[in-house]
Amino acid sequence: MRKSRMSEVQRQAVAEVEEVYRELEELGLARNCVGRTRCCRFRLTGRTPMLTAGEALVAARGVRAAGRKTLPESGTAAAASEGTCPLLGQDGRCSIYLQRPFGCRTHFCEAAGGNYPRSVVRRLIHRLEEVAERLGDSDVRALESAVSRVLQER
Repeated sequence: MRKSRMSEVQRQAVAEVEEVYRELEELGLARNCVGRTRCCRFRLTGRTPMLTAGEALVAARGVRAAGRKTLPESGTAAAASEGTCPLLGQDGRCSIYLQRPFGCRTHFCEAAGGNYPRSVVRRLIHRLEEVAERLGDSDVRALESAVSRVLQER
């Protein structure tokens, strides 16, 4: 079975997105995520993370690293009705936590500290948009469709 390979542009995009994530962590903004995963139930919160093309590449790498080729089904009827993130594992935790998208990193969970101030992360958001433009895809997509698209293409 042949493994698909990333182009050089895609490899550079992944590296830059990962650098943006590192810089975000280095900002040292107070976070107190206790893994309640309420923010991962999109229909309950009314918010779905939107991903740039570069973020989708990174998230898809996380899915593959977890041994999957596709996104898992939503599971139970209750999970489907809550719009549970397809990246939550059977243990109820994020299966790609280290590769989670920017929106998940700067989440709106009040228990964890609420939104990051946009003025603080604006520069990083612009960098993610620039990476997407270099990839030739400046659209943002909802998490599930963005990651599924990359997994299907590769």
